[in-house]
Amino acid sequence: MHPIDSPRHLRKMRAVFLLSLLFPLAAATASESFQLDSAPIDTRDVVSIQRGAKVFVNYCLNCHSAGAMRYNRLADLGLTATQIRDNLMFASDKLGATMSVAMRAEDAKEWFGVAPPDLSVIARSRGPDWLYTYLRSFYRDDSATSGWNNVVFPNVAMPNVLWELQGQQILKVEVSRNGHETEHVKKLTIAAPGTLGEREFDALTADLVNYLVLMGEPARQSRMQIGYAVLIFLGVLFVPVYLLKKDYWKEVH
Repeated sequence: MHPIDSPRHLRKMRAVFLLSLLFPLAAATASESFQLDSAPIDTRDVVSIQRGAKVFVNYCLNCHSAGAMRYNRLADLGLTATQIRDNLMFASDKLGATMSVAMRAEDAKEWFGVAPPDLSVIARSRGPDWLYTYLRSFYRDDSATSGWNNVVFPNVAMPNVLWELQGQQILKVEVSRNGHETEHVKKLTIAAPGTLGEREFDALTADLVNYLVLMGEPARQSRMQIGYAVLIFLGVLFVPVYLLKKDYWKEVH
């Protein structure tokens, strides 16, 4: 037997392969030691998604593009072409155009240090809970270039574009001792209130995340409905198939 085909070598190779699969998961778990809030979203709530689309085009689309999303897909939310043009189209005049931005990537990198990413599938990449927590976790930080920082994404280049609505938060670190262990608990408090109360801002953020989730997979709702219909069909089909099987094999048994 060749040394490379020995059982010991094969076991070692399998161990290395399993570790290579588990390492990214372990790294992700270690980097996300913060507590995420559960995003109160419902992709069946069309009104919430409509409000989220309005927040997106007014506050996010100035810097972030959504190159995989076209304006005419908003008609799936029950909006007419006139409503889309009058309320949601500020960067284009064609319904079939994608949600792009006029800002050049080179300029964005010079101004922010990094070009803002496309948000087409950000909800599928980060997850709704991460987005919901992140958007509500900005705080004032004079040492940061933008004047803002985030407890979920430390040293983020993005400023808090929703600060006029949320207000200005500050970070307080409380030290708690449990025996010989010392724990630093980060807490955000409102130093200067915005135009919205806490519950109102949380609802607005949930609407925005709801839209981002839909934008990442516009056919999700119809896909789920088709899936339910297929499962029901298979459940009904199981009865005659089972009876046919019993009748076919009755003489064998």
